[in-house]
Amino acid sequence: MTLTYPEATTEHAELRSRPITAILTIVIGLGVLVFSLAIAIALGYKDIKLDEVWAALFHYNSEFTNHLVIWELRLPRVLGAALIGAAFAVSGAIMQGISRNPLADAGLLGLNSGAAFTLVICLSIFPALPYHYILIVCFVGAGIGALLVFGIGSMTRGGLTPIRLILAGAAVSAMLAALGDGIALYFRVGQRVAFWFAGGLSGVKWDQLDLIVPWFACAIAGALMLSRSITTLSLGEDTARGLGQRVGLTKILSLLIVLILAGASFSIVGAVSFIGLIAPHVTRYIVGVDYRWIIPCSAIIGAIFVVWADLVGRIVHPPYETPVGAIICLIGVPFFLYLARKERRKL
Repeated sequence: MTLTYPEATTEHAELRSRPITAILTIVIGLGVLVFSLAIAIALGYKDIKLDEVWAALFHYNSEFTNHLVIWELRLPRVLGAALIGAAFAVSGAIMQGISRNPLADAGLLGLNSGAAFTLVICLSIFPALPYHYILIVCFVGAGIGALLVFGIGSMTRGGLTPIRLILAGAAVSAMLAALGDGIALYFRVGQRVAFWFAGGLSGVKWDQLDLIVPWFACAIAGALMLSRSITTLSLGEDTARGLGQRVGLTKILSLLIVLILAGASFSIVGAVSFIGLIAPHVTRYIVGVDYRWIIPCSAIIGAIFVVWADLVGRIVHPPYETPVGAIICLIGVPFFLYLARKERRKL
């Protein structure tokens, strides 16, 4: 399938989507995701057989220790990993689409650092802040981080470019991290916020999932509804306006969805970068450039990626755990350097 537009240029003529490949990716990806969840539940500090995992899920008995471990510890953890993987991947895909920036990611554009900064402030002033307030604080912080990065990046002559956004994101992230560290030291809350700075899934609880699932569901549904507009916008603002699209409204709604996905994910796992960078690029390579397919396929690939990254973090050095953020960075940093090198002419 080829996307055709009246103003099609040589570059646009190369834009293709592969719907059959995308459907196969969704079907096969869902199967791989279910298998990955089962393996992630079974393996850990104490291995559990798959038939016992099946029994715990469908014939739960609270008198069995392994059933308690599965339901109270491993199941919320692996579901949380899948959810935040999907959320970060979709947020990255949207940011790359609306900004035409191949390096866009919640961690690289200051959303995570903004959420961390506001979280440190709130935990310093209100140490016993309930989780549903932490969730709101992370939404606001992600928005502040995004405003600072896009504001600073727009102040230079020539407007926003991918390299300016990345530089602004690095500068804002460093500034907010330094301020956050200083506040955490002054109010002595460093031990408590260390979890969010390191990035880990060990503390995921059912009540947290109950709160974020409706947000994620609404945001991803909204992303799917906007996917056609994001595809058009990814061709350029002039092209989108020429097709009658309300560019400003599409950007505002898209950024709102990104803030919800990134903020809610940070409230669960903390500062984890590169998921939103890797998953959309892998998806685009498989299914083409139509965001009607990129968004759902990125969600599945991102979910699989984080589930396996968390599992590796649990089994690589037992009984200690390696934060999932560190595992993802081992892949994300070389991938980022590869993309930066590949896109250097455009930058």
